[in-house]
Parts: sequence; structure tokens; C-alpha cells
Amino acid sequence: MTQPIVNRFADAESVAKAAASALIDKLETVLQFKSEAHIALTGGTVGIATLAALANHADRDKIDYTKVNFWWGDERFVDSDSPDRNANQARKALLSKIQLDESKVHEFPASDEGLDLDQAAAAFALHVNQIRPHFDVVFCGVGPDGHICSLFPEKPALESGLLVFAEHNSPKPPPLRLTFTYEAVNSADEVWFVVAGADKQAAVEVAFGDSAQSLPVGRVHGTQKTVWFVDQTAGNRVWGC
Repeated sequence: MTQPIVNRFADAESVAKAAASALIDKLETVLQFKSEAHIALTGGTVGIATLAALANHADRDKIDYTKVNFWWGDERFVDSDSPDRNANQARKALLSKIQLDESKVHEFPASDEGLDLDQAAAAFALHVNQIRPHFDVVFCGVGPDGHICSLFPEKPALESGLLVFAEHNSPKPPPLRLTFTYEAVNSADEVWFVVAGADKQAAVEVAFGDSAQSLPVGRVHGTQKTVWFVDQTAGNRVWGC
């Protein structure tokens, strides 16, 4: 496993702007060598702020987004028009403002599409297996408890080979979630953490400590790079910044 690359910033806004700039550069590089890119987005305050920063970036239109596959690390299993869905928040912040190929926007199923949670997980797993995405970047936020995606601490280990998981009892509401697994996230070339806020200090400290594997945040990494965009309050215990 490679050592993580840590980029430290003064505040959440600076984290979002830096991550947006880095994503433009990354996509530009990827699309020089590949016909299309695959990225997995994250929800949460900083994740959505990153998308908004990309939407407003001066270099936004350097990228042909019709060649970009958009996925999400996880999703709340709620109605398709719910503002709680990460996909709807992402559309409002960014996707509605760029030219897309809708066939490359891979939303998790919603609760009003005629499937229960386990059926939705199975259907989406089939979709993933058909596409076989090679993730160039997976974005991860971090919860105060150290969770990433909808992978929470003190949950049973997931079976090998499982890429999509149905979480029936999330400790953070709503309880029903769909999520990519550790195995799926760890298949990405690069995993980028976007983290801000004093409530994340303990989780960041564990991620960079000797017991990183004790929390979900410490169990994921890119095959080529693991990159942190972190503000001074979230990183205070580790770097004193």
C-alpha cells in the first residue's frame, strides 16, 4: 500500500475548491489515454461543495463530460425525488450544469422503483457486473464515527467478491442504504478523501494511527494513490494545523 498524499487547507471551502481543481486535472489526464473515465462521487457537505466548486470552476469546460461515467459510493434508499438522495444533490450542484451522456450516469435504485432493498442491491450489482467499471477516482467523505460510504463501524465483515451491499440498519438515518463495498472501493486507481470540520478529528486521527483498520476510514485505499484533502480543524490532532 502506498503512503497517502495529504493536502491541508484552512477551511472546507478551500478543500472543495482544491479537490475540484484536482479532479479537472485528473480527468484531463485520464481522457488523454482512455476513451472514457469512471468516477464515484460522495455526498455530504464537503462532497457536494466539491461538485459545486467544479460547476463554478473557470476550467470546468476543459472536460468532455459525455465521456465520464458518474457513480456514487452509496445512496440513501428513499424515493427517487427525495432531496436526501446523493444523486439528486449532485445533479443540483453539478450534473444539471454540464453536458452529460445519461447512459453514463449510474444512480443506485430508489425505493419507489418497485424493488425492496435486497432486490435493489441485486439489480445494481448486476448492472455493475455488466459495466465492469474501472474506477479512476472514488471520492470518500468521512463521518465523525469513521464511516465511509454506508460502511459503518462494528458491522459484520462482508463476504469476498461482494461489490454492492444492502445496509438495513444504518446508525445514521435513514436506516436503509445501498453502498459499494470495501472491495469495490479498494479496486479504484485512486481514493480521494474530502474532509473538513472539528467533528472529524477523531476519525482522521485513527486513520493515520497504528489502529487504522479499526474504522472503515482506515480500510480503504487506492491501488495507485490515496489522496487526502483535509482542513485544519479535521487534521488538528494529527498535524496540529
